[in-house]
Amino acid sequence: MGPLFEKFFRKIEATETTFLRSAMDRIHWEARLIGIKGARGVGKTTLMLQYIKIHLPLDGATLYVSLDNIWFAKNSLYDLADEFVKKGGRHLFLDEVHKYPNWSQEIKNIYDDYPELQTVFTGSSMLEILNASADLSRRAIIYQMQGLSFREYLNLKLGKDLPIFKLKDLLDNHSELARGILKDIKPLQHFDDYLNNGYYPFFQEVPDLYHQRIEEVVNMSLEIELPLLRKVDIAYIPKLKQLLQIISESVPFIPNVTKLSQRIGINRNTFISYLFFLQEAHLTRNLYKDVRGITQLQKPDKIFLENTNFQFAFAPENADQGNLRETFFLNQVNYFHEVEYMDKGDFMVDRKFTFEIGGKSKTTEQIKNSKSGFVAADGIEYGIGNKIPLWLFGFMY
Repeated sequence: MGPLFEKFFRKIEATETTFLRSAMDRIHWEARLIGIKGARGVGKTTLMLQYIKIHLPLDGATLYVSLDNIWFAKNSLYDLADEFVKKGGRHLFLDEVHKYPNWSQEIKNIYDDYPELQTVFTGSSMLEILNASADLSRRAIIYQMQGLSFREYLNLKLGKDLPIFKLKDLLDNHSELARGILKDIKPLQHFDDYLNNGYYPFFQEVPDLYHQRIEEVVNMSLEIELPLLRKVDIAYIPKLKQLLQIISESVPFIPNVTKLSQRIGINRNTFISYLFFLQEAHLTRNLYKDVRGITQLQKPDKIFLENTNFQFAFAPENADQGNLRETFFLNQVNYFHEVEYMDKGDFMVDRKFTFEIGGKSKTTEQIKNSKSGFVAADGIEYGIGNKIPLWLFGFMY
């Protein structure tokens, strides 16, 4: 175990704690078994290391390991936990568990056999908890992470500590909330930059290579995680990339399944499965009129890219302002709320609120007959009545 502790201590030394994600406060860290799922690059590893550095002793009772470490080629996870506990270990943090064969069964055994040990693990957004070989759903508390909200982007970029707003407070008191923010910063000064290159925490590292890094993240998800976790034949990965490119050039995308499946050269059911896989990998977001009744073989009513940065990385020439606004709203609101497609209006949220998304001149005409209708308008600092600044919806996490 010595080499694992050595690598762990080096990582801790290099971990900054000046900026913390909102997920840090949302997770119930006292639980015995915690899972954190999320797409590549959103900051799961950093979150764990920050929590360790701030809250836990570095006296041998805490250990972080990545399960893609070559050490596990000859050693098992269960044996590591056994030795760790016998030497006084109490907090075990496991990164990239999906890269370890039979991870769910061994974590279940660790949980059952070592009640004094807390285990926290991270994995792909496609990680199966309920249907894995060992059902961890009754044991683990699972959290989902996504990229930076607009609020988190501003906090990281400007060194601020801007507050989170719940949807109800935002709808009821948006004018007052906006005034509080505008006393400190000018959100619209930074909004376009966020849409272009602010979703992933690595945006500050090498700005000129940001979109290239996004492409690398996407390629790793498609080429490694889909074959590993969804058993997609590697020969079909180019077709998935082709589909993602088609969606990028056409969003918001209303799929014609018959034509597109013929164009790509796959059958209808396989095509719809691919659409489902792209959403599971957090590359797209599928919108349905009835999200609670969907099945994996149901065609989405509309498809968006998962975040606005993808548009500039994959098809910048198709970066339509209207689509960017809708993608931003969907990404930020759908994290904690149910969002559905509707014929009249752009989105239905929590089966209660109707939203139209547009520019500063957008009127409430299309929602005038809705008792709970709102306009999320870009290009305005303050709203009035049921017309709310779009940027405020980036303060929900």
